[in-house]
Amino acid sequence: MPEPTSAAPLFDRIGGRPKLQHLLKHFYADVRQHAGIAPLFAANIDDWPAHLEKIADFWSGATGGPARYRGPMPMKHIPLGLEERHFLAWLDLWSRHCRAHLAPAEAGELIAIAETIGQRLRQIVAVHPAAGPV
Repeated sequence: MPEPTSAAPLFDRIGGRPKLQHLLKHFYADVRQHAGIAPLFAANIDDWPAHLEKIADFWSGATGGPARYRGPMPMKHIPLGLEERHFLAWLDLWSRHCRAHLAPAEAGELIAIAETIGQRLRQIVAVHPAAGPV
């Protein structure tokens, strides 16, 4: 993981919740268009504004900001039938958006956090496979 460029939390260095929400809005707009992962999201998310707020809560805590997210994030992904191609597509889009919307150092840190989370999710999904691929 890249070393932080400042003692300030990543959350503050990226511009707080407003900048995080901006990143998430654009990122998930592309996710919803992506042939490989859009169907997973369409099948599981009915209220996008509420989902984006929940995701902003998650990333707020993950970047050193207010820890507002409550829930078993990893366990919510088990029934989705995630495969390596889903992880790769999500991480590719995430990396592109981080680089497009953030300064290089902060983008690198946020990408590294996502990759670490992705590795943990892969391990959890491997131990608790869903009924079948989506």
